[in-house]
Amino acid sequence: MSTEADRTAGIFAPRPGAAPLGRMIAAQTALETRMLLRNGEQLLLTVVIPTLLLALFATVDIVDTGAGRAVDFLAPGVLALAVMSTAFTGQAIATGFERRYGVLKRLGASPLPRWALMTAKTGSVLVTELLQIALLTTVAFALGWSPRGNPLTVAALLLLGTAAFSGLGLLMAGTLRAEATLAAANLVFILLLVGGGVIVPLERFPDAAQSVLQVLPIAALSDGLRDVLQHGAPVPWGDLGLLAGWSALGLGLAARFFRWE
Repeated sequence: MSTEADRTAGIFAPRPGAAPLGRMIAAQTALETRMLLRNGEQLLLTVVIPTLLLALFATVDIVDTGAGRAVDFLAPGVLALAVMSTAFTGQAIATGFERRYGVLKRLGASPLPRWALMTAKTGSVLVTELLQIALLTTVAFALGWSPRGNPLTVAALLLLGTAAFSGLGLLMAGTLRAEATLAAANLVFILLLVGGGVIVPLERFPDAAQSVLQVLPIAALSDGLRDVLQHGAPVPWGDLGLLAGWSALGLGLAARFFRWE
C-alpha cells in the first residue's frame, strides 16, 4: 500500500533545484556568446572593423609602418585591437545596458552566483576572441604575414590584455549610466585605435605624447605582440608587467565599485 510520500515523490521527478555550478556557467557562457555574435553593432566592432583595417592598410600605402612589409607591423596591432574591441568596448556596452534594463539584477537573484556570471562573461569574451584571432590570422596569412616568436608568449600577452581590458570595461559598465558607457566606450575605442600604436607607430607621435601613450594597455599589448611576432624577441617582461598592472587595477576597481542596479 503506497503512502502519501510515495505518491508525491513521483510528481517532482526530476527533483527541482539548481543545476550543477559548472553546467550553469557553461550554459550562461554559451548564451552570452550567442547574444554577442547576434548583435550587429558588436560584430562591426569585433570582426568587421579589425578585418577591414588589416586588409586596407596592408595593401594600400597610407601609413608609413617602417622597414619591412606592412602586414608584419599591422597584424600584431590589429590582434591587440580585436582584444580591446571585445573585452573592453563590446563588453562595456553590453553589460551597461544589461544593468540599465535590470537584467543583471535579476540574474544576480538567480541560483547562478554573481562571480559565476562574471566568469561566464569572461568565457564569452575568450570564445569570441578565439574566433577573431582565427579570422584575422587567416586574413594576415593570405596577405603574406610571416609571424615569429613563441606562441606561449603570445598567449600570455593576449590573456593579460584580455584581463586588463575586461576589468576596465566592467568598471565603466558598473559605474556609469548606459548612455554614458556607450559614448565613452566608443570614444576610447577610436582614440586608442589612433593613438595606441595599432596602425600608426608610436614613434610618429611627439616625445611628450609617447611617454603617456606607451603606458596604455593597448600600447603595451600591441608593442609586446609586435616584438614577439614581428621581431622574434624573447619574453617582453616590461609589456607583460604593464598589462598585469592594468589587470590588477581594472579588476580590483571593478570588484570594488561595480553596481548591479
